[in-house]
Amino acid sequence: MVVIMKQNFTREQMEAAVRFMEAGGVRVMVSKGSETTILGAEGNAAGIDREKLEQLPGVERVMAVSEPYKKANRKYHPDDTVIALPNGKSIGGKELCVIAGPCSVETEAQINAVAERVKRAGAAALRGGAFKPRTSPYSFQGLEDEGLRLLRGAGDHTGLPVVTEIMDVEHIDLFQRCVDVIQVGARNMQNFNLLKQLGRHTDKPILLKRGMSATIEEWLMSAEYIMASGNPNVILCERGIRTFETFTRNTLDLSAVLAVKQQSHLPVVVDPSHACGKAWMVERMSMAAVAAGADGLIIEVHNDPQHAWCDGAQSITPDQFDALMPKLKTMAECVGRTLEV
Repeated sequence: MVVIMKQNFTREQMEAAVRFMEAGGVRVMVSKGSETTILGAEGNAAGIDREKLEQLPGVERVMAVSEPYKKANRKYHPDDTVIALPNGKSIGGKELCVIAGPCSVETEAQINAVAERVKRAGAAALRGGAFKPRTSPYSFQGLEDEGLRLLRGAGDHTGLPVVTEIMDVEHIDLFQRCVDVIQVGARNMQNFNLLKQLGRHTDKPILLKRGMSATIEEWLMSAEYIMASGNPNVILCERGIRTFETFTRNTLDLSAVLAVKQQSHLPVVVDPSHACGKAWMVERMSMAAVAAGADGLIIEVHNDPQHAWCDGAQSITPDQFDALMPKLKTMAECVGRTLEV
């Protein structure tokens, strides 16, 4: 249940409405948008007399909410959430946010070289894997702590915030010290204990990737776990879902961008690299994601894809990234966004 307040309501009228709702057995979340103030009921609203609530002074109308997610729901929070990055950039605002870097951190020279190139081209943040969840136990698992140190060093050298994936609850303190945006991978989207701990123990932005077989509602419910535990700074990432198609690595679901933007106030970024698994598709699918309304992109860039230790086939080169960014700038302008390149 949400209560829409009239534009000219008084503070006393809002407090009276909140007390009435709390007497019905719910917690009340107050969301003040640019034009509308909303009171959202958290919990079982069956004990609230809706007719009496609608008759209170200052109340415009009362709406039932059928979706199980509340804090992530646009009905509770009508304005888009904008998440600030340490370098003054943001995700969810007018400016398109491009995050770029290699799939995995390999050497100091490699991560520094890529970081310098993507920064020069206009990237807002640096991505790179230190802890790598791999399907095969025999594949490269990442440099782990050393990789995180190298990634942090490259971020400090270029002034780019760093984005990397967390795999275990025991790493939260380490990531709190070393990482600017904590990524939760597709395989951990429903690791509910990890999500709850990230909500309780950090206020850093959480980049939550969609599970490879997750519905949009399941994805938003995972975001709700983080937010309900205390961290409102969630960024959703569409990275392709598993279908019967085998030509591409996954199937990039750009309709999910539109669906999520309608249902939720949270920013949405798209990962065309993991979605397609083919470097030659990255440019056009990045442009399509911007056209679909994505708030940002996370793109794999490697200075020597043929010899990459992980996912070289889906990584574009720094030269290709240089060529892509002006095209993204043009596409962003077509949909009312900006991109500095």
